Amino acid sequence: MKNIYCIILILFLADAAKAQEIYSLRRCIEVALERNYSIRIIRNEQSISANNATLGNAGYLPAADLSGGLNGAVNTTRNRLADGSTETTSNVPTETGNAGLSVSWTVFDGFGIQAEYARLNQLKSMGELNTRLTIEDFIASIAGEYYNLIRQSTRLKNLVSTLNLSRERLRIVEERYAIGSMSRLDFQQAQVDFNADSSAVLNQLETLHRSRTHLNQLMALDNVDENVALRDSSIMPNVFLDEAQLWRSVLEKNISLLIAQKNVELSELDLKKARSRNYPYLRLNAGYGYTGSQYHSGNIELQHRLGPTYGLTIGYSLFDGYNRKREQRNVAIQIQNRQYRLRELELSLRTDMSNQWMAYGNNLNLWELEKSNRVAAQENYNIALERYRLGQLSGIQLREAQNSLLNAEERQSIAEYATKLCEISLLQLSGQIADTLYSEEE
Repeated sequence: MKNIYCIILILFLADAAKAQEIYSLRRCIEVALERNYSIRIIRNEQSISANNATLGNAGYLPAADLSGGLNGAVNTTRNRLADGSTETTSNVPTETGNAGLSVSWTVFDGFGIQAEYARLNQLKSMGELNTRLTIEDFIASIAGEYYNLIRQSTRLKNLVSTLNLSRERLRIVEERYAIGSMSRLDFQQAQVDFNADSSAVLNQLETLHRSRTHLNQLMALDNVDENVALRDSSIMPNVFLDEAQLWRSVLEKNISLLIAQKNVELSELDLKKARSRNYPYLRLNAGYGYTGSQYHSGNIELQHRLGPTYGLTIGYSLFDGYNRKREQRNVAIQIQNRQYRLRELELSLRTDMSNQWMAYGNNLNLWELEKSNRVAAQENYNIALERYRLGQLSGIQLREAQNSLLNAEERQSIAEYATKLCEISLLQLSGQIADTLYSEEE
């Protein structure tokens, strides 16, 4: 029995002693944003979108090609002359070499190039929004696990405190049992309760370890077993949130809403590009080249051609099976659908905000209630312990007071954590989570 207590005490002290760097929430977020692989991937994808938003990719710029080649042939020819004779030439080689520079440029295609360039820039902005969305979701995960680790650490301290109380009770029972003032039943019950509390501490050590390794995984630390020490030892919910201000921020900054709005704009550009086929197109081409041919028969032995080439093409699609009209109608329907999705998303966000705000206020009230309950439970236990030492209270009654104190501490911890999670969700919905959590003062 004493060995169990010693082992638990050693594990608890060793767990606290291994800590090296002290991590605040801001420090956890900084490390995670720098090292986490999911964040690196989404930033690379954003870079791809940015790289694609160029004039050349949209078709604004001309294309130039430099080419050269050498061709040869060996022919046997037979010619019948006017006088009726036949002339035969065997294995006559012919060689032709060429080199040239060609330039082509689409000057006008019904404003399709302009629409494509605008679309590429919108996709660039979409990449930035997707990165922000991933980062905000990630910051919410980091913050949630950060406060969960605090909660699990608090619960471990409460359980260790309960274990110490059970150990003190067991000591009293042992002394009284030794002098015959208490029965063996009291001694056995105190030992059972002590063992139960020891088991709870051991299980909580495992739960605490899982929370810590998950936080280390999110931060992509080299050693997931590193015992990071948190700066905060308790959870303090923000009681000054304002629902009206949060909803205004949702309409202005919510990333999902901004992405939905961006999708509507992309569909409008798709329609503009589809309508560009209703116009004629104009293309220019020019070049400068050299061609040299060498003959081993006939009157010409070597021929050189050197000079510029140029051309202009104007075209218009008169009829394409009504495909242009079909495409334009489909894009118009797509615009309408994306506008519907935007309105649907706004309604969904309003519902989420209402539910989260209700949960936030309810948990704040629970937190205040459980704080007063914990004070009352602590006073109740102190009185019960004093009466137990005087022999005026049974062990079962003391255990009830002890469990009431532990339950009050647990309920307060749960209320604090639940309130903080609601706060994080509200900040995420309003698009303020990065500004609020990441920019916290040290």
